[in-house]
Amino acid sequence: MPDGRLAPSREAVPDGRLAPSREAVPDGRLAPSREATDATIAARTDAYFNRTRAIVQRFGDCRVTYAVFLRRPVVSAPRLMLDWLESVARARGTQFDIELMHAEGTWAGAGDPILYLSGSLAELADLETLYLQKLGPACVAAHNAYQMCLELPKAAFLAMDARHCAGFEMQDMMAYAAAVGGRAARAEGARGFIGNATDATAHWFAEPGEPAPRRGRGTMPHALIGYANSTVRAAEMFHDAFPEEDLTVLTDYFGREVTDGLAVCRRFPELATAGRMAVRLDTHGGRFLESLDPAESYAVLERHVPGAIRRYRSETELRHLVGTGVSAAAIWRMREALDEAGFPKVRIVASSGFNVGKCRVMAEARAPIDVVGTGSFLPDIWSETYATADIVAYDGEPRVKVGREFLLRRNGTRKRNGGG
Repeated sequence: MPDGRLAPSREAVPDGRLAPSREAVPDGRLAPSREATDATIAARTDAYFNRTRAIVQRFGDCRVTYAVFLRRPVVSAPRLMLDWLESVARARGTQFDIELMHAEGTWAGAGDPILYLSGSLAELADLETLYLQKLGPACVAAHNAYQMCLELPKAAFLAMDARHCAGFEMQDMMAYAAAVGGRAARAEGARGFIGNATDATAHWFAEPGEPAPRRGRGTMPHALIGYANSTVRAAEMFHDAFPEEDLTVLTDYFGREVTDGLAVCRRFPELATAGRMAVRLDTHGGRFLESLDPAESYAVLERHVPGAIRRYRSETELRHLVGTGVSAAAIWRMREALDEAGFPKVRIVASSGFNVGKCRVMAEARAPIDVVGTGSFLPDIWSETYATADIVAYDGEPRVKVGREFLLRRNGTRKRNGGG
């Protein structure tokens, strides 16, 4: 609407169904150009930036350079911001010069400019609010994803964050961030993020030259188990509907992770033998995996990784090791049961709160995880995502507010990531 509020009628057709987003292109990606009109920018930016633009237009323009940075270490993920700035420049018939100091997927320190942005102040003044929104959260989430993948380098990761996002724009941003962080970790030998849960954002995980568009990944939620009223029956229904798909069965609905997991393996021995089956552990944090309790959890780890439990642990670390929910002991117990029953090729997918800290504990316990499904790379502390921009030069003259002198270029230049 004219005042910038969302118009509900634009999101629903007469029978109440949601209408396709007007901000998305056919494959589901956001179209930056649709947010690049002056009316949209004026409605969504801070009012003092609109007034600054009007004043500069009245009293005379100048060329400025902004330094754009975050206050914490991050992995650079600037593409959404850069694409949007390009679309704005095109719509306004101007040009913005961008010097990227930290390429996508590289580490940037706290306060170190990720990029310098130069152009007309009249054309840049009102954009700051919007381009910072597109940078900070993506960089923090990319850093989290990168760390998680490095903690468990032998496990593949699936981004399962969509349900935790505040709308599709955030969903798209977080999928992009996971892909950036995953590729950065892959460059250091980790498997990284191999995909995500939704079709609309799966394109971020595509590799160059892939013949077909990526699709969202995932087999079954708890709702399907409840509908079938049987873990085995739900697996049968899935396989009947999608016979070409690998089968990942969710085993915790009835609290019989081991029993039901093995029952599905016995029902589909050909899939289990071919390595086309996995069991997913998503045990509720209020109970132990089937057959475990505190004593038996310690015993499981004592059999496999005794060193993991023989040093002091924080309460959180101890819970990840031998507590309720999807603990290291639970994963080891599931692996034991599968191997003992003759299903060594059945993989284990672990989910439920796998953030950086939990991944680190799982690594120390050498938990036999094949795939991690997680949305916990989303920023925990939102204030850490606040990106900042300061003008550091007006018509070529260095000038910045007191306290931000560290942003100024030294001797007219500043080192890029990697020293170049």
